[in-house]
Amino acid sequence: MKLKVYLTRIYRFSSAHRLYSPRLTEEENRAVFGNCGNPKGHGHNYILEVTISGIPDPLTGMVIRRQNLDRIVEDKIIQPWDHRHLDEDTADFKGNFSTGEVITRIVWEKLRSCLEGASLSKIKLWETSSSFFEYFEKDIETVL
Repeated sequence: MKLKVYLTRIYRFSSAHRLYSPRLTEEENRAVFGNCGNPKGHGHNYILEVTISGIPDPLTGMVIRRQNLDRIVEDKIIQPWDHRHLDEDTADFKGNFSTGEVITRIVWEKLRSCLEGASLSKIKLWETSSSFFEYFEKDIETVL
């Protein structure tokens, strides 16, 4: 019997964003988003947990080489987003809200097809020490 193994790696990046909806008035935006709707934005030191799964390779015993996963996350997420204003400096958020929920979905979309035979199982994004967002392999299929 072959057992599926899960691997989680943790990454960090710092980004600014502004919570704002052009479909709301300024007063409504302030009521919904509070200080997070500051016109200049605000920042977070994000912690990103990426969990992949698969059957370990019979030659290496690994689901994926860790340095390959690190390179993929670096290229797709860290490099374009770290120390950037997500709404102003990245193409990923043009026409998208930069809420934690949407950031998590975009991470999922950017990583899910790049994992060398492994499967993306979960994304967990810590925005603060008391708030995080998660996408799961089973849940994502019903939402996308």
